[in-house]
Amino acid sequence: MRHYNLSSLTILLGWFFLSCQPERPNLILIIADDMAWDDCGAYGHPTIRTPNIDRLARQGMRFDQAFLTTSSCSPSRSSIITGQYPHSTDAEQLHWPLPVEQVTFVEKLRQAGYWTGQAGKWHLGEAVKDRFDTIMDVSTSGFQLPAKGQAMVQQANESGCEDWLPLLESRPSGQPFFLWLAALDPHRDYRPNSIAQPHTRTDVVVPPYLPDTPEVRDDLALYYDEISRLDDYVGRLLEALEQQEIAENTLVLFISDNGRPFPRDKTTLYDGGIKTPWIVHWPKAVIPASTCASLVSAIDIAPTFLKLAGLEPLPTFRGQDFSPLLSQPDEPIREFIYAEDHWHDFEDYTRAVRTTRFKYIRNFYDDLPNTPSADALRSPTFQTMLQLKEEGELTLAQQACFVAPRPAEELYDTQQDPHELVNLATDPKYTETLKAMRKTMTEIREQTQDYLPTLRTPDEFDRDTGQPNKHRIRPRPSKAQMQQSSVTPH
Repeated sequence: MRHYNLSSLTILLGWFFLSCQPERPNLILIIADDMAWDDCGAYGHPTIRTPNIDRLARQGMRFDQAFLTTSSCSPSRSSIITGQYPHSTDAEQLHWPLPVEQVTFVEKLRQAGYWTGQAGKWHLGEAVKDRFDTIMDVSTSGFQLPAKGQAMVQQANESGCEDWLPLLESRPSGQPFFLWLAALDPHRDYRPNSIAQPHTRTDVVVPPYLPDTPEVRDDLALYYDEISRLDDYVGRLLEALEQQEIAENTLVLFISDNGRPFPRDKTTLYDGGIKTPWIVHWPKAVIPASTCASLVSAIDIAPTFLKLAGLEPLPTFRGQDFSPLLSQPDEPIREFIYAEDHWHDFEDYTRAVRTTRFKYIRNFYDDLPNTPSADALRSPTFQTMLQLKEEGELTLAQQACFVAPRPAEELYDTQQDPHELVNLATDPKYTETLKAMRKTMTEIREQTQDYLPTLRTPDEFDRDTGQPNKHRIRPRPSKAQMQQSSVTPH
């Protein structure tokens, strides 16, 4: 008869307990940079070539009501990784680094035995890089500020996806892993021939709030090219997962950090800014070609990933575990989403509440126009719009980013008016809807301590040319540094 001491018995019992647990999935988060939710074939775009993103949806679940908490690059990432609204992260303005005291879902996965890695664009600051076992950050070297009249220079690692496969290959065997894979595509600036078969003017679908001119079509075609380049790397990743025989139990979530870098999209709280592609590919658990029309928010990612790893959500999380939707997509987990807009090149302070049908926007700085991001201002699209504005050739929808003052309140029926062009805030038929959504916004602002700043941060760029002014200082100080120097950050 074999005898075991207490130590050996404890090890055997521990092994038996672990062997009886469901196999924890590998987790991969892919973040596109400035990609609109419907700019791929999976969401019905007729001409953008995205066979691999389409494959994700064909083999997985496509979410049709998925939203970000903001339409600005770094605050969006800070919100995703902490499971909090941007104003709670102390990194709500563009380029503010996430403070070291912030808790992320990544270190919790790591503590639970996951190997964690990042590759591509970072844009979260230095303080939380130690939450990952491996970092392959290209974001700090990918861009140079242009001189007046010159284009942005994009250097090596143009797509930001070049290290995705090397990171995957560097993982230790026999250990579950989490990968944060972030592209630079399709962020501006653009250059011709970034892919072998560029899109043409005839491929372009121009939204009604942009003028349909050759210059705008050319600009959008170059944006399409970078989406296709990103798509190619998505395909390479899927092939690598299959070759390594780990695709079956690897959950891949594909999203964007904010909408396309064009006027009335990025940095706004319209759906062109905050609605995101959201595709879950997990062969072991998700029915192929399934769809979900329930609301989800970017703050739902953190609690979901922890739940799938067998962990409980953190008390700081504001989101909901969306994993039940993977098997029951018709059972909603939330009634509304909340989104916010802070300083991004230009001062702003806007909030939004959206249900599956209605969007309510509150412009707290209604004296300011809805100016696009500085890179969009320097684009051929905006410069064309400036010229057409002077000639009186823009429609009312196309003039929206120039209007000052703008309405303090906006209300849209997104089912009847998907481009959010008809403001119903003053329509008596929608008085009760307006009141209800005001109430919801007030409640969530109180619950999360989302307060109006006492002072404003000055613009760093000219609102017509997109060129830097005297207020642009690099490196940009964090919120804590600005407070320590007695400079109010807002």
